[in-house]
Amino acid sequence: MTRQIESIGVVGAGLMGAGIAEVAVTSGVPTTLIKATSGDAQPAFDKVARALDRRVDKKSMTAEARDQALGLLRVSSDRDSLVGADLVIESIVEDLGEKRSLLRDLGERLGERPVLASNTSTLRLRDLAAPPYDGRLVGLHFFSPVPVMSLVELSTLPDTRSDVGAACRALIERMGKTAVPVVDSAGFVVNRLLVPYLIGAVAAYEQRLASAADIDTAMKLGCNHPIGPLALCDLIGLDIVLAMSKLLYREFGSDRFRPPSILRRMVHDGMLGRKAKRGFYDYSASPATENRALLALIDPHGEDAELESAA
Repeated sequence: MTRQIESIGVVGAGLMGAGIAEVAVTSGVPTTLIKATSGDAQPAFDKVARALDRRVDKKSMTAEARDQALGLLRVSSDRDSLVGADLVIESIVEDLGEKRSLLRDLGERLGERPVLASNTSTLRLRDLAAPPYDGRLVGLHFFSPVPVMSLVELSTLPDTRSDVGAACRALIERMGKTAVPVVDSAGFVVNRLLVPYLIGAVAAYEQRLASAADIDTAMKLGCNHPIGPLALCDLIGLDIVLAMSKLLYREFGSDRFRPPSILRRMVHDGMLGRKAKRGFYDYSASPATENRALLALIDPHGEDAELESAA
């Protein structure tokens, strides 16, 4: 019998989780969005509603379509609300222990019905798997911002049932995105290639090869990229870039993935990019300007004795 995914749940109501929920409901898929931490879940609904309101303001969506989409969205802090969903996607912090614990809980709590998926960007699926649910576990790596980016990296395990992978591909197509099958490996394809590029740009800035704006302009005009690497770091989130860098550095031991000192210092000081209003650029006013406070963080020796332990 062919497996069908007609409803989904998303655990984690941050930027990625809310984005996945937004795309799902605008594609006509009933969705339950679970706030991973305790507290009122209403802000999670409001986040999606604001995003759809912006679409209406830009005339890319009608008010009627917005209301229909929001009618398909439920929010909760109770994971039992996921009972009955055909697919549940975890989209919480990129931490192996946290994700394994959540998937184990979902597998026990929800029984054998749903497909379980991880939105991990760097962790191997086999490290998240457990025998009770590995036959229905997949990796669905969406990209940020989810409503804009059309790629989903789809990874499976040797034990993943064929009907599970086929159902996920069909859902991805329904959501207007393209599924690219990838081997289950740390970083998959995109981040295995992207992280060294981002790290190289951060290192170039740390070495004062050029200003942040000039590094970004050089890569946009020289390589025809739509956005420069440092602006992209700010968009992704510097904490996420650092986490990916550290994980891949531990996994492969290559200096290509080694996080520069300034990246660690920026995260330590709360300069996380757009979401914190400060990263390589200062977003407190429009248009954004270069964050001149970074110059004080640059290590003139280009090394940091604490980096090895941090990595």
